[in-house]
Amino acid sequence: QLQLVESGGGLVQPGGSLRLSCAASGFTLDYYAIGWFRQAPGKEREGVSCVSSSGASTNYADSVKGRFTISRDNAKNTVYLQMNSLKPEDTAVYYCAALHRVYYSGSCVGFDYWGQGTQVTVSS
Repeated sequence: QLQLVESGGGLVQPGGSLRLSCAASGFTLDYYAIGWFRQAPGKEREGVSCVSSSGASTNYADSVKGRFTISRDNAKNTVYLQMNSLKPEDTAVYYCAALHRVYYSGSCVGFDYWGQGTQVTVSS
């Protein structure tokens, strides 16, 4: 059974950093693009960042460019999201999701395997 488990969320002050992890079980991430998404209360889910199966191609939402970095370690079957210079507006539940590389278009759409999410709260 394909499973994705997020971890690393928590409470952080504005300007602080967090690193989220997305660990896969039941399948190897080598063949999958991975995306990070977030949903704040009362808002629609949005794509934050995505990475191709090889790690060679990444993209970011304009709101996080220069602050967030997505990376992957296929040997550990894990994808990371390093979040720096966090702002209160980054507060949301963060989800990772997988899409087989055959279907990946280079953008954060169409992902079909989802984790349960991890809460990130940025507040003083």
